[in-house]
Amino acid sequence: MDTGEPEPAGAVVAAAGGEKRAALLRQITEEGGFAFVASAEKAAAGDLRAAEAAREMAWEQLHSGPWRGVEPAWRDAYALACLHVASIRAGDDRRAALRALDMGLIMGGDLLRGELQAAVARVPAYRNGDSNGDGNGIDAERWMEGLSRNRDIADVFKVLPVKSLSCKQIERRTCISLEAFIHDYFLRESPVILSGCIDHWPARTKWKDIKYLERIAGDRTVPAEVGKNYVCNEWRQDLITFSQFLERMWSPDCSANLTYLAQHPLFDQIKELREDIVVPDYCSAGGGELQALNAWFGPDGTVTPLHHDPHHNLFAQVLGRKYIRLYSASISEDLYPHMETMLSNTSQIDLDNIDVKEFPRMEGLEFMDCILEEGDLLYIPPKWWHYVKSLSISFSVSFWWRTPILPSEGS
Repeated sequence: MDTGEPEPAGAVVAAAGGEKRAALLRQITEEGGFAFVASAEKAAAGDLRAAEAAREMAWEQLHSGPWRGVEPAWRDAYALACLHVASIRAGDDRRAALRALDMGLIMGGDLLRGELQAAVARVPAYRNGDSNGDGNGIDAERWMEGLSRNRDIADVFKVLPVKSLSCKQIERRTCISLEAFIHDYFLRESPVILSGCIDHWPARTKWKDIKYLERIAGDRTVPAEVGKNYVCNEWRQDLITFSQFLERMWSPDCSANLTYLAQHPLFDQIKELREDIVVPDYCSAGGGELQALNAWFGPDGTVTPLHHDPHHNLFAQVLGRKYIRLYSASISEDLYPHMETMLSNTSQIDLDNIDVKEFPRMEGLEFMDCILEEGDLLYIPPKWWHYVKSLSISFSVSFWWRTPILPSEGS
C-alpha cells in the first residue's frame, strides 16, 4: 500500500545496489557465466564455499588473456565475488575480509567500487591490541634514521648515471602563482621545480610517523613491484599487506630484491591517506582534468627506467630525496623506444649502464636533471622522458592531468 511517505535513503541506495547486481548477473549469464551466477546466488545467501568458487571463476576470466582484452563485466563480477567473501568473513576473520575488499578495489571494475569502499569502512583496518602485518613491525627510531639519511655529494655521484648534474639544471621557483606557472612553464612545456607549495599538507608530518602508516594502512593489501625495474626479466608483482611492504624495506636482501609501491592508486584505495594530501592548484592549468593520482613509495635505490607519459605530471616529493633526469619530447627517436606496443613509451637504454655502441645516438644528448628534495614539486610536461632514482626512503605522489583537445589539435 502506498502511504505517500518517501522511502528512507538507505532503502533507495540498497534498491539501486540490488538493481546493479541483478543487471550484472544478467550480463554475466549472456557471457556464458552460468556457473558463476549460480555460485554468486548461493554466496549472497551466506555460502562461503560458493563465494570463493565465484571469486576463483572470475579470477580465471581476468587472466584468460591480455588485461585490456578482459570483458569489463568480468571485472565487476570479480568485485561482486569479493564483496560476498568479505561479507561472510567479516565476522570471524577481519584481515581476510579486508584482503578480499582490497583485491576487489585493485582488480575489480568500477560498478561496485562505492560498495567496496563502504564495506571497507565497516571493517576497521586496526584495533587496539592487534598486531599489524605478519612481522614484528618497524622500529620508529630506525625508520626516522632511514628517512633522514643524507648522502654526501661524493656518495651520490657513485650511484647516479654518468654525467649526472653536469648538464642543465631544472629551474627552481618558490611557490609561484598559477598565472606565472601557466605563462612561464605550462604553455612553453618547460619543466620546473616548485618549492614551498606542499608544506601545509598533513602528509608532510604524518607520513614520517611509521606507527601512523601502520595503523592506517597496515592490514591493507597492495601490489608491490619486486626487482630492479619493470623491464627486467626477474621483475614481478607481489600482493602483500602494507605492513609486510614496510618490513621488506629493511630485509637483508632488500638491495637484491627491491620492493617498490609504484604508480599505484593508493589514495583511491585508502581514503585516510587521501585526506593527508591536497591537489595543487597548478593541476587546473589549461582547464585541466585530473586523470590519475598515484603513489610511489620505496627504499633507497628504487629506479623507474627512462620513459614518458601522455599527461601533464606534477610530481610531489613528500618524503626523502630522488634524482630525476629529463629529456625533451623532441628527441624521442634518439632515445630508442621499445618496439613492443606495451613498452613503446619506455627507452631500451639503461641509464645505469649505457651501451653507446648499441645506442650511438644517445651519446651527447642534452638533458636536464636535479635532486628533488623533500617538499618539492616537479612539473614534467607531456611526453618528456624521465628517469627516476631514489636516494633514500622515498614517498612521492604524482598528479596526472590532461587538457581539452582543440579541434585543430585533434585533426
